[in-house]
Amino acid sequence: MNDQYLEIIEFTQPNEHQKWLAINDNVMGGISIGQLHYDGNTCRFQGELSLENNGGFSSIKRSIESLSKEVNAIELMFTGDGHTYQLRLTTWKNGDRIQYKHDFATTKGKQQKKTFHLHNFQAVFRGRLLNHAPELVANDIKQVGFLIANKQTSPFALGLTQIQFKAINNAPTPQSILQSTRE
Repeated sequence: MNDQYLEIIEFTQPNEHQKWLAINDNVMGGISIGQLHYDGNTCRFQGELSLENNGGFSSIKRSIESLSKEVNAIELMFTGDGHTYQLRLTTWKNGDRIQYKHDFATTKGKQQKKTFHLHNFQAVFRGRLLNHAPELVANDIKQVGFLIANKQTSPFALGLTQIQFKAINNAPTPQSILQSTRE
């Protein structure tokens, strides 16, 4: 059986950028700017980071419909600018909101496709890793987003083409990885 694409976000759709909310460091006194723009072909997460007033981050996020429990990976198609970003997933379970992140490097001007397995995401709170967070499960995910916080003043621009939520057959699980390290 082949991999299945169960949900897709198309950044080539002219109204997609309107579904995203920008949250920048100004919520904590910083002056960084950033948001998602549609350029006529695709969307760009762009702006400028500033370290003034203890700032240094910009993010965007979007609510999503409940994903199928079969989803175990996310495939991202993008054009980079040389910066490192975070793909972020937010869950709500039993009244608790938890954010999970996966860092990814980009190459300036190069269109790239990367696959992120859910079990490789790390739970975080305000930049700190959470050690005892529950396992990330697809049907608990309520938001998807991107964050840049590279601790330097700089402009940034991440071209986004598509996000595909996938069910990959024979994808490694945390249990199979643990088992193979024991053998």
